Amino acid sequence: MAVDYTVIVVYLAGMLAMGWWGMRRAKSKSDFLVAGRRLGPAMYSGTMAAIVLGGASTIGGVGLGYQYGLSGAWMVFTIGLGLLALSVFFSARIARLKVYTVSEMLDLRYGGRAGVISGVVMWAYTLMLAVTSTIAYATIFDVLFDMNRTVAIILGGSIVVAYSTLGGMWSITLTDMVQFVVKTIGVLLLLLPIAVVKAGGFSEMKAKLPTSYFDPLGIGGQTIFTYVLIYTFGMLIGQDIWQRVFTARSDRTAKWGGTVAGTYCLAYALAGAVIGTAAKVLYPKLGSPDDAFATIVKDELPVGVRGLVLAAALAAVMSTSSGALIACATVANNDIWSRLKGAVRRDGEGHDEVSGNRAFILIMGVVVIGTAIALNNVVEALTVAYNLLVGGLLVPILGGLLWKRGTVQGALASVIVGGLAVIGLMAGYGILANEPVYYGLLASLAAYVAVSLATRPTDETVLATWRERLAGRNPELASEPVPAHQ
Repeated sequence: MAVDYTVIVVYLAGMLAMGWWGMRRAKSKSDFLVAGRRLGPAMYSGTMAAIVLGGASTIGGVGLGYQYGLSGAWMVFTIGLGLLALSVFFSARIARLKVYTVSEMLDLRYGGRAGVISGVVMWAYTLMLAVTSTIAYATIFDVLFDMNRTVAIILGGSIVVAYSTLGGMWSITLTDMVQFVVKTIGVLLLLLPIAVVKAGGFSEMKAKLPTSYFDPLGIGGQTIFTYVLIYTFGMLIGQDIWQRVFTARSDRTAKWGGTVAGTYCLAYALAGAVIGTAAKVLYPKLGSPDDAFATIVKDELPVGVRGLVLAAALAAVMSTSSGALIACATVANNDIWSRLKGAVRRDGEGHDEVSGNRAFILIMGVVVIGTAIALNNVVEALTVAYNLLVGGLLVPILGGLLWKRGTVQGALASVIVGGLAVIGLMAGYGILANEPVYYGLLASLAAYVAVSLATRPTDETVLATWRERLAGRNPELASEPVPAHQ
């Protein structure tokens, strides 16, 4: 394993070195939070694909393939569909807004007062996303070094917190590009063909497995529908995703670069399912489907290649973890802390802004690591996060983009009713049930439409400013939050 260890150690050292290099480029708030809004198509596509394809998409995607066969691709496939929908229909408009957070977009569209409540919901989502990604380090480091769970979480989490705190989005962008390349080589170009060959090829796989493993809908229609609701719609509104859209140097880059990343996700989804199916042939009686990835890597790959593929898994986890961490810290600082202090001020593009956001990343990183150590059930935590996100924020965000008659009162009612409905239904039906997100979303929609129609339309001045920003004609106002008293 010495060669494999060397590959991993060099990879981790490289992540820290890029964090240090990124620190030299983070001279302003814009640099630190959105990479100066200067990413071109190649870098934008790579980093966007890196953040959406995390540990759940890699280890979990292979596990679903092990359990259900080719239809196990649907979870990651719906993530790709969401990214394609965001890129084709919304990303150009989102990029032109020149804001930093989803809550700033809501304040701009509705005229203020939506920020803190929506910020709390988004903060809870990004925190849980960062926590679940951080927990995944335990699985990878256990395979690598037979390491204690707590030590593994602290080690992996500390590396991500270190490079994220040093250089912000510039460091994360640089590391994500490396992670994208490592994942492409490790999973698509190495693990996929080796797994298929070791399993005897597709003809042998078909001969040894039930026909349901090759049914594209074998996982079940209701499960696919739930994936669409949670992951496809989640991609449309998550702060971690929007913050990457804000890094694009133009709306064209956001649209076409995101389309390339979404297409890559579809290929990655199918690859994970095929690898899992091959693992089922090789190891038909694993204790848990999620063990399929680590088992096939450890037992079937040659020395050196094994280290690179494990580095790919580590890359997948780190890219999602770092993206969720900076999103969590940005929301905590800009949408919650600054507003509660009454410190809505002009965007000072200098050292103090960078230092403040850097401090929040460090604080949130410590919170994430501590929560990850205390938490055991990753699936439940992630389900709570996505249910709150979709149930509470999908309707007011898409409503603001698509329906002129939506009002701030309707948006607030939608967030509160949808969020409370999801929490109550999870308590009644169970956290992993499908009903909470179904009925919570309907309750949110009903509240949004009813209250918006019952209240005075949004002031035409607010809508005029909104339309100017959507058209990209007011860049000088881009970084000013809307005052909460409007």
